[in-house]
Amino acid sequence: MTYGDKAAARLQQIAKASTTTEGVTRLPWTPEHRVASDEIAGWMQAAGLDVTRDAAGTLVGASPNPEGKPVLLIGSHQDSVPSGGAFDGIMGIAVGCLAAEALRHEIPKFPFAIEVLAFADEEGVRFPTALIGPRALAGTLDPGALEMTDTEGVSMRAAMASFGVEAAQSLGIARDPATVAGYLEAHIEQGPVLEAENLPVAAVSAICGISRFEVMVTGTTGHAGTVPMSGRQDALVAASRIIALVSDEAMATEVRATVGSISVGPGAVNAIPSRVRFTLEIRAASDATRVAFETGILGRAQEICAAAGCEIEAGRTYVQPATTCDPRLTEALEQAIRDHGIRPMTIPSGATHDASAMADLCPVSMLFVRCRGGVSHRPDEFASAEDLDVAITVLERAILRLARQG
Repeated sequence: MTYGDKAAARLQQIAKASTTTEGVTRLPWTPEHRVASDEIAGWMQAAGLDVTRDAAGTLVGASPNPEGKPVLLIGSHQDSVPSGGAFDGIMGIAVGCLAAEALRHEIPKFPFAIEVLAFADEEGVRFPTALIGPRALAGTLDPGALEMTDTEGVSMRAAMASFGVEAAQSLGIARDPATVAGYLEAHIEQGPVLEAENLPVAAVSAICGISRFEVMVTGTTGHAGTVPMSGRQDALVAASRIIALVSDEAMATEVRATVGSISVGPGAVNAIPSRVRFTLEIRAASDATRVAFETGILGRAQEICAAAGCEIEAGRTYVQPATTCDPRLTEALEQAIRDHGIRPMTIPSGATHDASAMADLCPVSMLFVRCRGGVSHRPDEFASAEDLDVAITVLERAILRLARQG
């Protein structure tokens, strides 16, 4: 059995830790989370790692480190979206554990120790926040997040307590950057590029920054049969032109822009729309590109609304800076890919990952693994055992290269 076969079997088994039979539903601080966490602890122990859980609920598998050497961190997340796939997040933990297992007799000779991290809540599905574990380690966890509640009215603090974790202590577990050598994360690509390029893996160049806005276009309602077309202040017509502009401009750049939610008022078949509210999300690997795009779009939107006799308000609801992957860590992954006889390629990540938050603590890089059809966050999410085996070998060789560099 190859390490890839072993990873595939483990992922198939742990996918049963779910509240749904179709796809995986594993939210943080739930019985399913505990079942998965117990299985992961077994993976870590099989790799010769000592297992603990920190105050943010992150399961930590650490190689013995009596000399207090800096630590190279490898990780990803245990949780899933509702009816998601069996590979998102959890695959990175399986790959990390098996790479550590392959290196268990070499690690004591390294200039750094190894820790595999299994974070509790990356997706931000149960509570309206995300990246709890890495933010706690980086010292960027907002204390207010602990008071956020789920749809049942349960606070994160209470949910963590039910799991045996003292939430308040999570605010005091930030690592000293001087003690951390870096962070590596393997993750399914969640997109179609690797499959189109016929590549099993690729290093990640950057994790896209994100801007989100809530936009309100206001016009004037009136009778749909009596107000002439030339005299209308139709908010939906203006909003539609803005939305089309967003798509057209994004198609001409490397930006990914999405209007994902829209509501129209008064919402009657015979009334001219006077209010349109929609969301706008903009992602780009470069913060400068993202900011330039949003500035241009919002400026053009003002012009469109003025011409239509409407008004527009756009409020920023979320911003996350882009993360550039560390050149040294990325080069180690690229060389390991090359050593495997695979054409090296770097691609940006359009999705957020634990590495995004870990970048506030230490250098980070990521390894993407091909997923069938580019599908993710769905029950049919899939990565082959052969590609998992490549990912484990590449991660193992990258760690060896970093160890030789000192």
